[in-house]
Amino acid sequence: MSSGVVDRTRRAGMPGGWRGRSARSRRLVTGITTALVSRAAGLIVPIVLVPVTLPFFGNDLYGLWMAVASLAGMAAFADLGLGSGLMTKLASCYAHGDTTRARRYISSAYLTLTVLAFALTGLLWLSAGVVPWSSLFNVTGQVTPEQTRMISLICLTGFALNVPLSLIARVQYAYQQVGPSNVWQTAGSLGALVAVLGVVWADLSPILVIAVSVATPLLINLLNTLWFFGRQEPRIRPTPRAVQAGAALELTRLSGLFFVLTVVIAFATNADTLIIAHALGLSAVAGYVVPAKLLSQLGQLVVLVNVPLWPANGEALAQGHLDWVRRTTRRMTVLSVLAAGLPTAALVAFGDRLFAAWLPVPMGDDRWLLAGLGVWWLLQAALSPRFMVQNADGVIVPQLVGWGAFLLLSALGKWYAAGRLGVAAVPWVGALGYALTVVPAALYGYHRTLRRHRRPATEQEGVVAHAVR
Repeated sequence: MSSGVVDRTRRAGMPGGWRGRSARSRRLVTGITTALVSRAAGLIVPIVLVPVTLPFFGNDLYGLWMAVASLAGMAAFADLGLGSGLMTKLASCYAHGDTTRARRYISSAYLTLTVLAFALTGLLWLSAGVVPWSSLFNVTGQVTPEQTRMISLICLTGFALNVPLSLIARVQYAYQQVGPSNVWQTAGSLGALVAVLGVVWADLSPILVIAVSVATPLLINLLNTLWFFGRQEPRIRPTPRAVQAGAALELTRLSGLFFVLTVVIAFATNADTLIIAHALGLSAVAGYVVPAKLLSQLGQLVVLVNVPLWPANGEALAQGHLDWVRRTTRRMTVLSVLAAGLPTAALVAFGDRLFAAWLPVPMGDDRWLLAGLGVWWLLQAALSPRFMVQNADGVIVPQLVGWGAFLLLSALGKWYAAGRLGVAAVPWVGALGYALTVVPAALYGYHRTLRRHRRPATEQEGVVAHAVR
């Protein structure tokens, strides 16, 4: 049997493909490990910077910086879902070695988002003199209108330019370069830390501190992009000539679904504070926000650990390795539940003492709030690996149906429960609504994805016989 036939047999998922499965599993472990390191760096940077930059800026100027940064963060889905759609499409291209189609998808995505980034930047600067920046951010105290305008322009420009530059992480994930991608992202976080500390210790302008904190991650993404397409994968380097209308339309359709899904999930998972504020008043918000934010950091860590599954599942599905998908999904489900469950149990047992010692937050003796938040994140942790299987194959509609139903059901239920039973009832209603809507949709979408790639035994036998001949 020739080496080319052996390679095709392995790609088809027939006997001999165990090498591909083993390599994929090793890359997955590396991706998860480096993701944890990257997340740790992302958490350490603000812990180090806050006590350094807050006295340097002063309360008012520092508050303005954080407010503008939050505004940019709220528009995290400004890539129109193209990043998610691109990663799904490229995983299949990588599995089949189709560099021509991959280059078309990548070129279309970069062209679209580059045009969008320059359009947003141009609009931002052209309207800079008209926008009432001070009123928009309710600026008072020692911050001047010129400082407000410059900080807003620097932060929002950096965000707009990073929309196309951040695509490199999606491409690397799809091409099983999860470890190197996470290393580059860690370098961006640490590079920004070093740059900001250098400017502060040199006692330069606060505006320059903000500028280097924004520019450093952009520079790292640019260097990563040039290195990846120049040295590692020049065959899929984006060029205007590679843009094809059919590939762009196909990518846009899938990306549109991802965009809608992202918006629905953002509303569904961030409405609690607003509901509590209106149902019980602002005084009730503080006791909810701090534990909710702490557990959300834990939940985001679990999600981050599962993201490398997305491209790995795409490759496995394209090669027919359904046994690998099922086995890995089961293992990652157990790992995710343990990663969320053990710290949650500790918080439920000792959370009141922790918050009393750490922050002056009125938690009282009621542990039902922490337990409800814990159950909410446990459910999401358990389903996260199954969502990665569906995302890998572009199965979005079941997720949209589930999350859309959850948004409507939980919003009404939380409003009613908060007024009748108090703050502690809000996460429990969310968990119940999630179990009734998102869980069935996720399980249906997962099994539907596997059915789409299941081959009859006679077809598999025919592939092997043809390979032998």
